[in-house]
Amino acid sequence: MSLPIDPAAIDPDDFGEKQAVLEMDHEEAIEHVREVCENVGFGIPVEFSPSELLNEKVDADRDPYYVLGACNPEIANQALDETMKIGGLFPCNVIVWEEEPGRQRVYHVSIMKIAQLLGTAPENDAWDDILDQTGELTEEAFERFDAVETTVSD
Repeated sequence: MSLPIDPAAIDPDDFGEKQAVLEMDHEEAIEHVREVCENVGFGIPVEFSPSELLNEKVDADRDPYYVLGACNPEIANQALDETMKIGGLFPCNVIVWEEEPGRQRVYHVSIMKIAQLLGTAPENDAWDDILDQTGELTEEAFERFDAVETTVSD
């Protein structure tokens, strides 16, 4: 299988990568991220802990790792009007993992940008508007996390 893009050559801004570090415990970070997402206009219709599931099912001994599925219904509806394929990437996930006790990494990539990079979303004015809207909400959320935004190469 070959991708229409070279993943190693893509700038993280091209796929909407955002990261922040929260100096707080894991549960507090999850609550903080949930609250901020909701305050900027994302609902959280789906959330789960892969680490708890894997630790229980396969004795994985994973550190805390949590996924919050964020969604803005109006923007999601607009995206579906443009391409039904986008539902395969719903919801927009925001991940919180514990790097060490008291230090949590918050991570997100833009499913809307990824869909366009992969050719499953159109390159048109309507999609550009969707990218602008989701980008603004995401930017506002990361500004509100009261965290240090970082760039990570690994």
